[in-house]
Amino acid sequence: MIEAADIREWRTHDVVDPDGRKIGTLEAVYVDTRSDEPAVATVRVGLPTRHRLVFVPLDRAVVGPGYVRVAYPRALVKGAPSIGTDDVLPAEDEEAIFTHYELDYQSGSGGERKLARR
Repeated sequence: MIEAADIREWRTHDVVDPDGRKIGTLEAVYVDTRSDEPAVATVRVGLPTRHRLVFVPLDRAVVGPGYVRVAYPRALVKGAPSIGTDDVLPAEDEEAIFTHYELDYQSGSGGERKLARR
């Protein structure tokens, strides 16, 4: 399990897929609001003049020296829902991230957000 305090230290490090291919650079971590555990990261991808942030789940992620290895292939991550580098994730768009990775999504019992940026 990756601790929330630890993963913040990896901001700007490479995010790689299971085969070690670079996907992009870790930008931010979103925690699950129920458990306060890291759930999703944003990864900066694209050309130097056209960056965007894609979302990737952190389940089964492994942290190494200078990288975070995620459990999802590069092509799947690059096709994930994204936001602009200065944008925030709207609550109504959270479910699309989980659907993209075929993961279960449950908002809070009162309809509150599942993800909170750290």
